[in-house]
Amino acid sequence: MADVQVAPWTLVVPVKRTAIAKSRLAAAYPQHRPELARAFAVDTTAAALASPLVRAVLVVTDDPVVAADVTAVGARVIPDLPATGLNEALLHGAAVAAAEFPDNGVAALSADLPALRPAELTAVLAACVAPRSFVVDLPGTGTTLLAATPGASLDPRFGVGSALAHQASGAVSIELTGIESVRRDVDTAADLAHAVQLGVGPATAEVMSLVLGAATGTEGLAC
Repeated sequence: MADVQVAPWTLVVPVKRTAIAKSRLAAAYPQHRPELARAFAVDTTAAALASPLVRAVLVVTDDPVVAADVTAVGARVIPDLPATGLNEALLHGAAVAAAEFPDNGVAALSADLPALRPAELTAVLAACVAPRSFVVDLPGTGTTLLAATPGASLDPRFGVGSALAHQASGAVSIELTGIESVRRDVDTAADLAHAVQLGVGPATAEVMSLVLGAATGTEGLAC
């Protein structure tokens, strides 16, 4: 899809410190939860950078390990200077993106999309022609991507019921088939199992191999 001729995008990916991230995975993965959170962010970032419509990925985080890992795959890290919540982190990242890449659209992308496919993300971004657009997660209540075209305000409203909040704010829902990997965010063990079925990226696959190895008393098994 390298010949896609539509506007480029800068993606803003917020990542919590892994010590507190993905708390709902703790019961199923008590030893590997922080590593899974880090791996999700790395795989999400790498897949996003592989889209021909993505010119840059700005990761907003104060986690030094995540910062090093996403930098290694080509992202730029922005400290979470507001440190007051998800929407504030996204506004900070969007402001940096708009200042440095004024001709690009800006899209907020969830950091927990370990099965993300570059082609599916590209299809979504190509469809984001309204001033603000969003993608509803698979459960149907949350948001995995919120996009604003150049000059439009991102106006993020993430949190409980964010899909309805974004719709009420005037954002247009992207209704495409075949974008399951963009909608499959991971909060629970069932979500992760589904992501594994879709096919997770190498960082998540490596951690899942360790999980399986710990469960069976062996090491280095594929997930």
